[in-house]
Amino acid sequence: MRTPVIHDKRSQGILADIIRLYIETGEPVSSRSISRRHGEPLSPATIRNVMADLEDEGFLFQPHTSAGRVPTAAAYRFYAQQIAREGTPEPDDREWIERELSAAQTPEELMERASHVLSALSKGLGIVVTPALSQTVLEHVRFVLLPDGRVVVVLVAAGGVARDKVVRVERAFAQPELDRTAEFLNSHYRGWTLDRIRGDLAAKIERERERYDRLAVNALALCAPEVLGDREVPQVYVEGAAQIATAPEFSGQQELRALLGAIEEKKKLVALLTSCIETPEPVHIQIGISEISNAGPHLALISAPFAQNEGAQGSLGVLGPMRMHYERAITAVAHVARLFGQRPDRSGT
Repeated sequence: MRTPVIHDKRSQGILADIIRLYIETGEPVSSRSISRRHGEPLSPATIRNVMADLEDEGFLFQPHTSAGRVPTAAAYRFYAQQIAREGTPEPDDREWIERELSAAQTPEELMERASHVLSALSKGLGIVVTPALSQTVLEHVRFVLLPDGRVVVVLVAAGGVARDKVVRVERAFAQPELDRTAEFLNSHYRGWTLDRIRGDLAAKIERERERYDRLAVNALALCAPEVLGDREVPQVYVEGAAQIATAPEFSGQQELRALLGAIEEKKKLVALLTSCIETPEPVHIQIGISEISNAGPHLALISAPFAQNEGAQGSLGVLGPMRMHYERAITAVAHVARLFGQRPDRSGT
């Protein structure tokens, strides 16, 4: 949705003051309250005229004639986009983010800490979605035979993220055969994504079927998508469901149930966040989210992609009430995504 543009600096400043005050109080904002806090000395009458213009342009509405004004979704969107272009984290927030993330001992703990940081600073839901398994860059592969014939596939990605899966394959394997297959993959395909490995193996086997030995055929069979199931929903780290559930916007039981149900059904969260990877903005802002639940019109999503493992992309963000602290949420999302992008190979340290 295209956001209307406010070219007048005075109107921009007054709208920002209205939004900040409404976020703080939850009450309609009067011209007198803005005149007391606005940096430029303006009379309540002047501010009323600006507020009337902003209402005509769709940025404010008046719940009833005797009340002050309340920001619309367009106002929040304009305000959030301004912060995304210009805002930086407060020094205390930046230091705390960096301290929390640097203390992580494993990649999994890093993701957990990131979702905690985003939730704590925004008072909303902090979400981190890791890259899909098929897109991660692999450093090491190992296969372990179980007594019942199933195989444990251990995939270690760049940065030390390890994923293992017990799979059932069509033919029987002996452990020495599995060891030789793993050695073949580690020798020829270290630093490749699983998708690229599969494509290269399939092409070589098709092109030189007589020349390629059993190792390549076995490797392709053991790494097949239908065996590993890596087309499933990527891993999702979520924190803050309890605090978002206590927001005044979700006091109704029906809306609250819908919201909690959407959080539990993580596929919707993944779809929301991964859509930001396709957008050109460093930080993607969505005000009002009809896709997620009946509570969607009251929600805002601040999200950003992050590069990991030499190009594989994940996403992270904050989901919260429309009346959220946008400065802290947006700058936290941008800073965490930037840190992930700067240190893709240190996530295991």
